[in-house]
Amino acid sequence: MRKGILGIAVVLLVLFGGLALAQLPGGVPREETLIVDQLTGRVGTPSNFNLWAGWRWQDRGLQQLVCEPLWTVDYATGEIIPGLAAEMPIYSEDFTKMTVKLRQGVSWSDGVPFTADDVVYTIDLHVKTPGLLYHGPMAEFVDKVYKTDDYTVVVELKKPNSRFHSHFLDRWGCLRIMPKHVFEKVEDPVAFEFNPPVGCGPYVLKDYDPAGFWTLWERREDWEKTPTGMLYGEPKPKYVLFQAFETEEAKILAQLRHELDMAQYAPEGLRVVLEKSNTARAWRKDWPWVVNIDPCITGIMFNNMVEPYNIKDVRWALVLAINMVEYMATAFDFMAPVSPIHLPPVPAYVEAFFNPLEEWLKNFELDLGNGEKFKPYDPEIPAKLAQAAKERGYPVPEDPKAIREIFGMGWWKYAPEVAEKLLKKHGFTKGADGKWYLPNGSPWKITIVTDTNPAHHHYRNAMAAAEQWRKFGIDATVNATEAFNSLHLMGEFEVGTMWPAAEPWGVGVDLSRTFDVWHSSLLVPIGQAVTLGPGGAARWSDPRLDELLKKMETTNPFTEIEATRLLGLEALKVVVEEMPTIPTYGYCGAVAWDEYYWTNYPGAENPYSQPYQHWPNFKYMLPFLKRAKE
Repeated sequence: MRKGILGIAVVLLVLFGGLALAQLPGGVPREETLIVDQLTGRVGTPSNFNLWAGWRWQDRGLQQLVCEPLWTVDYATGEIIPGLAAEMPIYSEDFTKMTVKLRQGVSWSDGVPFTADDVVYTIDLHVKTPGLLYHGPMAEFVDKVYKTDDYTVVVELKKPNSRFHSHFLDRWGCLRIMPKHVFEKVEDPVAFEFNPPVGCGPYVLKDYDPAGFWTLWERREDWEKTPTGMLYGEPKPKYVLFQAFETEEAKILAQLRHELDMAQYAPEGLRVVLEKSNTARAWRKDWPWVVNIDPCITGIMFNNMVEPYNIKDVRWALVLAINMVEYMATAFDFMAPVSPIHLPPVPAYVEAFFNPLEEWLKNFELDLGNGEKFKPYDPEIPAKLAQAAKERGYPVPEDPKAIREIFGMGWWKYAPEVAEKLLKKHGFTKGADGKWYLPNGSPWKITIVTDTNPAHHHYRNAMAAAEQWRKFGIDATVNATEAFNSLHLMGEFEVGTMWPAAEPWGVGVDLSRTFDVWHSSLLVPIGQAVTLGPGGAARWSDPRLDELLKKMETTNPFTEIEATRLLGLEALKVVVEEMPTIPTYGYCGAVAWDEYYWTNYPGAENPYSQPYQHWPNFKYMLPFLKRAKE
């Protein structure tokens, strides 16, 4: 794959090197425009911006430029940034009431002032409207919501919940506030397309491609009336264009010709850009180059309501059928840290959870039947990965601490013979042809539903898993489809690669965001959309986890830090034991920034912001960018 991308990129440069730069939509000047790659690819519903009613490709600029949430997490700085809120929430002593003080002076992009009425309306509408994405938690917890003045909102809860504010805390998804004056005039808020979108963020919609390949945004003239402007100043680009590319090669060519400023690649594509451009840089200036502080875990998703994936031993057998060294060679060219637990191995979590759990992992046992036990954890995986990376020619450090930082703390053993025992325990058989058969005698076929973007970790995990399971004797194939998200949300899949666990906050030790989606109250039948996709699409729960979540709801994450951490540790153990999904490696961003038009990106040496164009706090990065030619 590496040689193929490199060869194609070189040929394209030779063929098209003399052509003029591509014309921007609307004829806007290039030097005033930041052009960024859209992570989730071509928009399937180009005219629909109603992100409260379903997946609407929110990373086309909706969450990054239009919407301002109450609060936003920045995992690079460790901060929680108050946006529409003026400060952190205030809870009553028994956690049955939450008071929110709002930022004054903010206006919606159509000039209407933002007030407490918008917040009250948003919460109340979600309580009453089943088709909206946050109807579940709002209906479950909210008793009543009201304002005490134009900038103070009070939410009275049906039961104690010290983390109710987290539904409004943005880190790639939250309940964002609706413009009341727009939605109150709409007969059906679920069917409404919200076009053009009205937000409190610093940009407005200028144009979009009806085919879904690009969306163009223009800086608001009154940007100073937005939280972004109030906190950080004027965003420097007048225009921001989100562009979807059909191939990795097209993206590479665009960036090498300075037609793309920020992009995310497969590792092979990143290497081509860094080798062929004298104006490109990555997050890190040395190998492995990639962003490795992302609070997201990648891996494999099982639909636990579908046989045989409702059987714990089957799920564990599929784990033990994976050779992680081979897997990482295919998935991410050894450039990402593996994780045996449902958390990303970023520094804060390594200290709080990974290190304290390691002894437990070493002693953890699987029951193979007939009194036989097996310890599946392999702490030598980092050393094995380091050796394989060296053999591929990478400058791998010798220091064990550095190796652990790059490759992770360990993963699960490659033990196909143990996987066989677990499967045969449940009536699976292996034919003379080396192929596996289900207990009913039919061939075992796995179709892994995944994203269409070859650079996305979903796609990379799918290809690596299919390769490993075919080697084990299962007829495994990959179905890359634009319906990827909806199939997972509706449960119309058996195995897929949506995030195996909901992403934690990335700051502090509160893991409630990861585990909330697995509460039994949120389980819905196949054919009905889950409330929250990542993790929740597994359609799994456990009474032990329910009990831990109940304790979390009455533990203050801001003041009872150690108690919060210990609850997280116990929850992680439950999820490891049951393995409802397979965590593989921490999300790493193979990001390349072109400094031909814009500079001062937040690299590892100056991480003033999270580094991605697809995260909601992208808007907070834009005031710090500098024009290269000034």
